[in-house]
Amino acid sequence: MAQASDAARTVIMTVDDDPGVSRAVARDLRRRYGESYRIVRAESGESALGALRELKLRGDLVAVILADYRMPQMNGIEFLEQALDVYPGARRVLLTAYADTNAAIDAINVVDLDHYLLKPWDPPEEKLYPVLDDLLQAWRCSDFRPVPSTKVVGHRWSARSSDVREFLARNQVPYRWYSAEEPEGQRLLAAAGQDGQRLPLVITPDGSPLVEPEAPELAARVGLATTPAADFYDLVVIGGGPAGLGAAVYGASEGLRTVLVERSATGGQAGQSSRIENYLGFPDGVSGAQLTDRARRQAAKFGAEVLTAREVTGLEVNGAARTVRFSDGSAVAAHSVILATGVSYRQLAAPGCNDLTGCGVFYGSALTEASSCQGQDVYIVGGANSAGQAAMHLSRVAKSVTLLVRAADLSASMSYYLIQQIAEAPNISVRTRTVVESAHGSGHLEQLTLRDMDTGRTELVDAQWMFVFIGAAPLTDWLDGTVLRDERGFILAGPDLTADGRPPADWELDRPPYHLETNVPGVFVAGDARAESAKRVASAVGEGAMAVMLVHRYLEQS
Repeated sequence: MAQASDAARTVIMTVDDDPGVSRAVARDLRRRYGESYRIVRAESGESALGALRELKLRGDLVAVILADYRMPQMNGIEFLEQALDVYPGARRVLLTAYADTNAAIDAINVVDLDHYLLKPWDPPEEKLYPVLDDLLQAWRCSDFRPVPSTKVVGHRWSARSSDVREFLARNQVPYRWYSAEEPEGQRLLAAAGQDGQRLPLVITPDGSPLVEPEAPELAARVGLATTPAADFYDLVVIGGGPAGLGAAVYGASEGLRTVLVERSATGGQAGQSSRIENYLGFPDGVSGAQLTDRARRQAAKFGAEVLTAREVTGLEVNGAARTVRFSDGSAVAAHSVILATGVSYRQLAAPGCNDLTGCGVFYGSALTEASSCQGQDVYIVGGANSAGQAAMHLSRVAKSVTLLVRAADLSASMSYYLIQQIAEAPNISVRTRTVVESAHGSGHLEQLTLRDMDTGRTELVDAQWMFVFIGAAPLTDWLDGTVLRDERGFILAGPDLTADGRPPADWELDRPPYHLETNVPGVFVAGDARAESAKRVASAVGEGAMAVMLVHRYLEQS
């Protein structure tokens, strides 16, 4: 069995099948290096390899490995050869008897041996420590520094790998990406006992491997809250976009016991924006990720709970309580609810797009995938602000960016400042009255067929990257039968419920619905999910704050 001290995370490992020798080596190492390094000892090559794999999964560093040559089942050279696959940067030392020096010299060519030491090494001050001091200094000068604790091993054109990366990035979870085809990715797969057939592999901060994890499991294992701390609250906010975060900040700061529930990642569509330049108070612009991170931290500072990867499937009225049901069958209740579910990107109906989603065809993923577009030709479908912001962001790394727009120009749906920036960008071109007829590729996007809407003429172009921003639909189907919506699924509230001067048929209160109140008293709506909303970040945040003000009014009169 391998044994270890609880010191620093950088490891010096010693392997010897003789327990007395093993303890003596570990004792001498701890005496000199115990304050700065963690000393791990093992009494067989097999147990040492198991310890190395565990260290690899946890993200620990191994600086030096000392192995005895004469070990049964697996000698020192055979062990170091396999250890080289797990930690190629670790310095390797072979402990030998005088009669084995020829084998040690041969090992220099087999495992790129850094040094061999003759046993016994007494006194260590003369024969052991000077050697290790030099090896540790050489290791510290090499590029084997720690990496972020969460690791993702996947394939470049894997839709599931892309989803996991997007989930971690948008939830501000630091991670390191490894291609399954590269040596380090293969080493991590081997350490986890995987052959790479099922990807992605996520290695959590505690070293546990997760194969093709679903969002709730992944969220829980990387430190995101997924379970409410209580059964009952003053306010449940459903949706973590600008409206939901605004409501959580104002609700918690004004003394309401508040929990925010988000099915994927806070920020909503705004959180995926590369640059928001027309939001009040940020003259130099702010990325959606920065704005989201600040708002989330602000909500937490005031005491709001934020639950991630929890899908809401139902809303019930139980007397004065409003009960929110989750997909796993659990529920949470509150005096009031704010619906800030936002919208989701509409899917492109062109043939081939569904099969290639996540494999070259992406919906609102420009931030996560931008680094992979270095020096390549990129196509963006859409003519609104989200498409323009993505075009500007990708133009910094891509060889060219082509905007495909159905309209005759950009002025109908894009802000003037973005139109100016696009016109001045030398590698952005705009093709108006053009649509995607079909997408082609085997395993990943390779070509697009484009059609001119005026002439009907089609053109086949090479393309590995297409980002789609063609409007959005509300995520409100789960409210069917409870909350009134318009024909497109957007939630009706306030004046829209009383267009003829009368409240809804099932309205039981003497007063009319408040401005953002739905047909269910105590249930409010804010942001893009509301019918006829402004679809702007500033207005969504404002509606979140206004909804909290109306929640207070509702609670005072209940």
